[in-house]
Amino acid sequence: MSMVACLLMRRNSKLHSTFFDVGKKGVLTPADLKARLSVFYKNLPAREYKFLISEPEFTYKTLHKLLMNNELTNFDPVREAFKVYDPHETGFVDIEVLKAIFSNLGFGDVTNEDVQVLVETADVDGDGKISLEDFRHMIQFNKQKEAAIDEMHKTLGGK
Repeated sequence: MSMVACLLMRRNSKLHSTFFDVGKKGVLTPADLKARLSVFYKNLPAREYKFLISEPEFTYKTLHKLLMNNELTNFDPVREAFKVYDPHETGFVDIEVLKAIFSNLGFGDVTNEDVQVLVETADVDGDGKISLEDFRHMIQFNKQKEAAIDEMHKTLGGK
């Protein structure tokens, strides 16, 4: 693995562990995973969460080592994330799934007007739907925005 890939993997594993560490304890638990993933995977059995977090001290470093030592090739994490929004493999975000996810995240009922705004915001190619490539663009845009905010914090001395 190249040095750039290692750095990106380290940064992404840190972001992932921060997202999953619900209690900000520095250790991930099956309950932490369930709190975050149940929004996307309603029927995932408890044993699966326990399998995913099998070590009592599952930290950011544990996650990083796990990701660095995986045997997967041609793994596309954005495509895998997109599958949550496209469960019928149509190539586009399923609007009903999108509404359900936003509702489950605590945004209440999502109106058709709300959906229209979401689609227009994410629809880069203008076809009226959110494709995998639109989704990739949205992810990349958010990474660039996050990097700009990080740089601003560094410039301001971490304030």
